[in-house]
Amino acid sequence: MNNRIFNIFSIVLIVALIWADRHFQIAAPVYGWLLLIYMSVLFCGSYFIQWGFFLKSICSANTTEKIVALSFDDGPDGAKTARILDILKENNVEAAFFCIGKKMTDHVDLVKRISQEGHIIGNHGYSHHPLFDLFSTGKMLQDMRRMSSISKNIIGRSPRFFRPPYGVTNPNLKKAVLLGGFISIGWSIRSYDTVIRNEGHLLNKILKALKPGAILLLHDTSDATVQILPQLLQGIRDKGYNMRRLDKMINLNPYE
Repeated sequence: MNNRIFNIFSIVLIVALIWADRHFQIAAPVYGWLLLIYMSVLFCGSYFIQWGFFLKSICSANTTEKIVALSFDDGPDGAKTARILDILKENNVEAAFFCIGKKMTDHVDLVKRISQEGHIIGNHGYSHHPLFDLFSTGKMLQDMRRMSSISKNIIGRSPRFFRPPYGVTNPNLKKAVLLGGFISIGWSIRSYDTVIRNEGHLLNKILKALKPGAILLLHDTSDATVQILPQLLQGIRDKGYNMRRLDKMINLNPYE
């Protein structure tokens, strides 16, 4: 169910309730519970990008082949990103890095290295502002385009792939993505590597969740991710999976 269908359903339900209230005098708490349910659905629709409630996002590849794609958010982050690149190179793995524009300007050489070593750069906005989800469509689009401009200046290419900051979607973001010609990219495995400190638990959590066509969400700002990455890559292979670069797995061009 997407936002449009849910709103139609809600309108029909309200009309039905008004009719029923006139004939059967529905108790007031019923309206309170319905409002709570309505708000809960909107919240979950915003938070769970896999629902495609407000904005359709690619969260996995439609395949039975045992392949997965690695993606890293919130970088580049100096030494951590550099170490992750070292590990990926040692293991001959290509990944997607959804970069924050304002960080790219501080790590130009690192951005170039990401691209030169065969990884793709995705758009994660310029500011990653805590209130990004409350921006107007115009302000969101401006933020996204500013990151794309920085990418164009550094590597000569503008990303088409966009991952919403915090993974939150809403009607304003949908309009910005469509107006900007972006492709929204989600995930099917959220590692929570920014909050899970137990490295063994983090590793097991990811490996247990593996499925054909999965997109893994990691962060190149996380110490835990840096520590478990060699074991994670080996663990993925031990389970019979291959790692494929995101754009190759979903068969879409990552740049304009």
